[in-house]
Amino acid sequence: MSAGETGHRAPASNDTSVIVAGDPPVGSAYGLELAPDPPPRAPHVEDGSARPADRPRRRRGFAAMDRTRVSEIARKGGKAAHTAGTAHEFTSDEAREAGRKGGRATHAKRRQRAEQTAAGSPSGSGEERGGR
Repeated sequence: MSAGETGHRAPASNDTSVIVAGDPPVGSAYGLELAPDPPPRAPHVEDGSARPADRPRRRRGFAAMDRTRVSEIARKGGKAAHTAGTAHEFTSDEAREAGRKGGRATHAKRRQRAEQTAAGSPSGSGEERGGR
């Protein structure tokens, strides 16, 4: 199919004014000059914080709701998940393994300190505290 059959003419190599049907009008061909948007600016505040000190932060979402209402919503979500079959129910073995992992993670620093003390390294060096 040639350009003559479709009703569009093929642009010449130096012809920059060809506009294809369906293209939005942009650029200086229509007398519009495009410029980038200015960068976002932080609100002007004296002490450098993002919000003025005289206006307290407002709670949003679930934090702004009454605790009983949040509890009702959570309960309905749990029931819906069980009804749909997408809720995860721990078996006793899974629960036991999860508890074991949590205990290890919680007491890792304590265990590390005990191992260092047993190995004879001094406990007051500050390295177990992540000294910088």
